[in-house]
Amino acid sequence: MKSKLEFMVIATHALLILTCVVVVFPILWMLSSAFKVPTELFTEDLRLLPQAPTLQNFAIAWRDYGVARWFLNSVVTTVGITAGQILTSILAAYAFGVFTFRWRDPLFMVFLGSMIVPFQVTMIPNFIFIANLNLLNTWWAVILPNLATAFGVFLLRQYFLAFPRDFFEAAKLEGATSWQILWRIAVPLGKAPIFALIVLFALDAWNMYFWPLLVLTDQTARTIPIGLQQFLDHEMGHRWGPFMATATLASLPALLIYIVAQKQIMSTFITTGSKG
Repeated sequence: MKSKLEFMVIATHALLILTCVVVVFPILWMLSSAFKVPTELFTEDLRLLPQAPTLQNFAIAWRDYGVARWFLNSVVTTVGITAGQILTSILAAYAFGVFTFRWRDPLFMVFLGSMIVPFQVTMIPNFIFIANLNLLNTWWAVILPNLATAFGVFLLRQYFLAFPRDFFEAAKLEGATSWQILWRIAVPLGKAPIFALIVLFALDAWNMYFWPLLVLTDQTARTIPIGLQQFLDHEMGHRWGPFMATATLASLPALLIYIVAQKQIMSTFITTGSKG
């Protein structure tokens, strides 16, 4: 029995190690290729570490392509989307989780139903809306259709439902308005899930691809994920290096954010659903 248990433990660890290698290897290869000279990119043997590390790929990407502008576009749209989603999520979740009104639960279920609506259903109406406002190739074209999300409302509502009502009642007795209770009591108490949502919203907005691809057709209006496509317009070979360098630059912010905030994210998901 003991030997069987030890075998299961060893097999489990071996599987986990193999999974980690499969997941991490492409990232390591991208980082390695970003510092390789063109002659090292395609070799018969597997060379993970560059023999002659160089920053030339980063210089070419920065000089010959609009990487700086792409970064600015990504930062602005990411901040705008994240701010809009977290604000609308807080307000809607507070209403559904704290206030009592007729048809509250059915309305919330209808609201949650929007999570299962495919993007393809809303894509054309949103595009027509943005085009009629003459916002194509602008930051607003990416931000406006993504200002609200049912996922954030659902997650924060669970926390507002679990808050002790004594806090709210005491604040009302002191003369606090609902707006003051929200920003002075509810939001400070829910800062952990709110922070986790900010991270998740930022990562999702930073990596957004399909919608910006539709509304950002001008080269200077592209975000980083869309800008990477420009490298495929050239004869590949000596352009693989700048491509990997730009991909590395695009990946670093998301990786750093997740590494710093992973504990808060996991804690939020573990405790979500404790009260419905």
